[in-house]
Amino acid sequence: MSAPSPAPTLPVSLAANPKLSSWVKLIGEGRVAISPGKVEIGQGIVTALAQIAADELDVDIGRIEMIRASTAASPNEGVTSGSLSIQQSGRALRQVCAEVRQRFLTAASERLGVDASLLEIQDGTISGPGNVRTSYWELADDISLDHDANAGATAKIVAKRTVAGHSVQRVDIPDKVFARPRFIHDHPLPDLLHGRVLRPDISGARLIALDETATRAVPGLVAIVRDGGFAGVIADSEVAAEAALKALRSGATWSAGEPLPDEDDLAGFLKSQPVETTVIDTRTTAATLEKAARPLRRQYIRPDIAHASIAPSCAMARWDGDRVHVWTHSQGVYLLRADLAIVLKLPAENIVVEHMEGAGCYGHNAADDVALDAVLLAKGAGGRPVRVQWSRHDEMSHAPFGAAMAIEIEADLDADNEIVGWRHAIWSNGHAARPGRAAQPALLAATEIASPYPRMISTNPPAANGGGGDRNSVPLYDLPAWTVTSHRLLTMPVRTSALRTLGGQGNVFAIESLLDEIAALRGEDPIAFRLRHLREERAKEVIRAAARRAQWKPQKQSGIGHGVGFARYKNTGAYCAAIAEIEGTEDIRVKRLTLAVDVGEAINPDGVINQIEGGAIQATSWVLKERVRFDRTRITSTSWTDYPILTFIEVPMVDVEIVQRAEIEPVGAGEAAHGPVTAAIANAVYDCLGVRVRDLPITRDKIIAAMELAS
Repeated sequence: MSAPSPAPTLPVSLAANPKLSSWVKLIGEGRVAISPGKVEIGQGIVTALAQIAADELDVDIGRIEMIRASTAASPNEGVTSGSLSIQQSGRALRQVCAEVRQRFLTAASERLGVDASLLEIQDGTISGPGNVRTSYWELADDISLDHDANAGATAKIVAKRTVAGHSVQRVDIPDKVFARPRFIHDHPLPDLLHGRVLRPDISGARLIALDETATRAVPGLVAIVRDGGFAGVIADSEVAAEAALKALRSGATWSAGEPLPDEDDLAGFLKSQPVETTVIDTRTTAATLEKAARPLRRQYIRPDIAHASIAPSCAMARWDGDRVHVWTHSQGVYLLRADLAIVLKLPAENIVVEHMEGAGCYGHNAADDVALDAVLLAKGAGGRPVRVQWSRHDEMSHAPFGAAMAIEIEADLDADNEIVGWRHAIWSNGHAARPGRAAQPALLAATEIASPYPRMISTNPPAANGGGGDRNSVPLYDLPAWTVTSHRLLTMPVRTSALRTLGGQGNVFAIESLLDEIAALRGEDPIAFRLRHLREERAKEVIRAAARRAQWKPQKQSGIGHGVGFARYKNTGAYCAAIAEIEGTEDIRVKRLTLAVDVGEAINPDGVINQIEGGAIQATSWVLKERVRFDRTRITSTSWTDYPILTFIEVPMVDVEIVQRAEIEPVGAGEAAHGPVTAAIANAVYDCLGVRVRDLPITRDKIIAAMELAS
């Protein structure tokens, strides 16, 4: 006798926020409000979620109004990160909208006297035999959605979805193209004041004295706000705020700072610090170890990387008695509220945090920090709202960075250069210090106030959530034996937290570079080598698809190189393979990137392509240019001159093929391309120049150094 089928369960976000009305509301005549807890940060998620809702409700997507996340009304979906919005919010919305549709069909059946199975819904109009009809909006007053979701509601089968799976225009683009206010930077509240915060240039310095005389003479100054080592100004204009901050800086006295590492010996620094060591995964096959003929050990380095958002972080705040309203481009409004409640010593219900779009950052940049800045300054504004915008210098000096990594892999090879053992070790600061996840706040100003909180040392998410520094470090390849170890630093001289892919980019770069090197030792085509070591068909197919599309491998040309990289994001998400074509005559120039991606069901194929293209271009910038610079006292890469990013003229052609699998639950695409593209470019450099650069970014100086080392 077969075992009974398990009872259906609610998607994780819906289980945490089961009230139907918190997700869906009928508003006005002919409109549907959809209120996810995930936020738009440039990834196009509001469009894909609108598609899912339109499909399940049988309404035109033009009727859908996507509501910005707010702690006042939206479901609490934690933070928008890790390419989880489709998996979490999308599944929840699909379930919610399927149940809402069923509830309206049941109500229509009773009103019209027609069996529900005979009713159809077209663009919100419910009709049946005999030309009877009603609509969602006619029934809205009779149906309460203040009910918890039912796990038994059934969503449409793939074949009956008419919106999901098709490319539609992104709902956020028209405002951005026609310069209508959409970003937080462009939304002036009535009676708005402007704030700036004073911070040191020297790393770790503390404010110990402040002469305010010159500042008080600045025209337009409204107030100087000071709370221990936190100090700032409020003024009636941006110009006055900048002038007041300049005057305040001239009167500041700072303590000595804390030394920073040698930026040219990051691996040495990372390996010399106290660490927490964790064995991430191990696989042993004793018989294979006897075959080991020699080890091949290589070290790979990724520097600290800045988020480098085009627009610096910005927030607004307004106090009303002991209540405060905050407007922010934070990726986690509820998590930010939790930290604000700790710092302000207020009940969470006294704080409303409302999301507004900002420049996409894809990671923990300064959006949360500037929100607390605005809240603290607004205390001195007499109930008027205060807008705080960081400068480029602030953003590049004080926002968290993606952590530097030293990765050492030792492969045991037999007499035929086949892999019989594999040891992968990572030294890195933690990759996560987001707000709302600890008993102490993670916000910068919280370390500066009169009763300061300690600076949070970044941790790593657990492996079940994709890991941090160890992300993508466990091989997907069918190797006989391996051990993967993570060494997380317990000191943090350079502030680090989440940046797109966390440790995934560095680990895929290392793994895929060494695999290429071993394939070269064997004289084996690198794609054939990978396919031979993979068992999973979806993994093989994206590699084959990219190879076909790129016509791998063209005849060798002088000054041109080709390379391949592959990964599955977090080893549980999207599959992606990349092939890079580079030119290496003077500087390295990436001419073309060909990628294939499998995200399961692609809700908005054009959106998936956009995300893969964007990730590929960002990865190219990381690989060729990006590196946080510092001397022993301060961050020195505080402008676009000192922290160059890829320019438009340097952007490669990017060609993306989606391996569509509509029958498989969708996963996110945003971070799938970075590791494969990084590895593909590095491998293409070797194909072109015959030298392996294992220390990012791959610059002319790094190539020369690698050549000298190899000679």
